[in-house]
Amino acid sequence: MNDPAADRTEPARPGRRAVVFAVARAVCVAAGLVTAYYLLPLDRPGSYGASAVLACGLVAVVLVFLWEVRAIVRSPWPRLKAVEALAATVALYLVLFAGVYYLLERSTPGSFSEPLTRTDALYFTLTTFTTVGFGDISARSQPGRVVTMLQMLGGLLLVGVAARVLAGAVKAGLRRRGREPPE
Repeated sequence: MNDPAADRTEPARPGRRAVVFAVARAVCVAAGLVTAYYLLPLDRPGSYGASAVLACGLVAVVLVFLWEVRAIVRSPWPRLKAVEALAATVALYLVLFAGVYYLLERSTPGSFSEPLTRTDALYFTLTTFTTVGFGDISARSQPGRVVTMLQMLGGLLLVGVAARVLAGAVKAGLRRRGREPPE
């Protein structure tokens, strides 16, 4: 007797539709996070402490990353899910630091070489993360420099350690599906 469930094996590669949906989800998550960044009421004086936002935000980044690793291992398409996970984690990380820079400039004016708007804070975050560092905006205060150094260190960890963890999760997901990648 044939088991109908055993005959329904998944193809080794995701279809075009799965790829389109995965890319669309990644873009929507990134766009949603940037939209939330612009809509959050960060202009209220004293409503948030930059250090509290940074601490809570970093915990959130780690929790989202761990949740994504678990989802990769369980996904029928681990490689595709890893791309989504990386997009979500990096977007959350960048928006977090942009928000912290913006709050820091509001609570301690002069922390940067020029006053930061939300767009300026996001721009500074991206130039720091990508190591381009045009030099047009720089941290002047000690708290600004500490947060910038934390972003630099976190960016290196995100690129190095997170990439290794995601690759391990993809391998585990493929092994779980019986599709071990070639060595």
